Amino acid sequence: MLAFYADHFVLPLPPGHRFPMRKYSMLRDAVMTEVPDIALHEAPRADDEALSLAHDAAYIADVSAGRLDPARQREIGFPWSIEMVERSRRSAGATIAACRTAFKEGIAVNLAGGTHHAYADKGGGFCVFNDAAIAARMLQRDGLARRVAVIDLDVHQGNGTASILRDDPTVFTLSLHGEKNYPFRKEASDLDVGLPDGCDDETYAQALRGALDTLFARLAPDLLIYLAGADPHEGDRLGRLRLTMAGLAQRDALVFDAALTRGLPIAVAMAGGYGNQIEDTVAVHLQTVTLAARHQERWRTRQKAAAAAVAVSSAVSSAVSSAVSS
Repeated sequence: MLAFYADHFVLPLPPGHRFPMRKYSMLRDAVMTEVPDIALHEAPRADDEALSLAHDAAYIADVSAGRLDPARQREIGFPWSIEMVERSRRSAGATIAACRTAFKEGIAVNLAGGTHHAYADKGGGFCVFNDAAIAARMLQRDGLARRVAVIDLDVHQGNGTASILRDDPTVFTLSLHGEKNYPFRKEASDLDVGLPDGCDDETYAQALRGALDTLFARLAPDLLIYLAGADPHEGDRLGRLRLTMAGLAQRDALVFDAALTRGLPIAVAMAGGYGNQIEDTVAVHLQTVTLAARHQERWRTRQKAAAAAVAVSSAVSSAVSSAVSS
């Protein structure tokens, strides 16, 4: 399975900054050790043309040149730096690459991404450019997908994604999130499922099953983009939900099973995670990557079975044609 990383593009954050930048390098190290046969690739860089599929040209230019006013920079949550710009471009490029790879391999992973609070004209909540919206439109532009579904299971609502894609009937946005959590002013996704504080494994799974049923009843997508946030975990300091590791595994399995059953390519981004212990966040992300690799094994088995069935059918048809000719 292919996974794309950008953790070596490190933002110079001030001491005590609450964003857990270290989790990305820790995750890549863990993946190299724990996930067999994974192929790690440096994330490609999304250029201005790619970013403009979801963002205003003036915003892209202001971010790139460090011209955001202090209020807009504070809303992002990072101080401006060349590294911030480069990492944000790479994060978007990784999700584009994962989507393209998924059409060939069934699934691929961005070991970062999920920057769903970025709007067309502004950033927010540690998100500069919206990788899911950019990737969805890039795959559509390239003719690989006509319809895309974004399944956002970060604990925070995907307000930026919902805003950018609000009037686009070809992209379905689903957000399952803490109802009382950030952002406190929500946008309207195609389907929003707000969950109460303290939501447990079974309540979450039941809500997700219903949401997936609704998604596929409303749209027949060609591609899934899955934001697999670690922040619904019970040990997350910003999450306010109570999902266990087993509950998060069940969450991932429901999404991967939905993709496999329908034969859909799926690209996975890690999204948020702010554990009281950073090791817990890394463990949740690692579990998702591990389950993604197992999903690819199942996808390959299914592809081989389908190819064998076609070969048998072709052989039978040829034999029948020969018999008729004789």
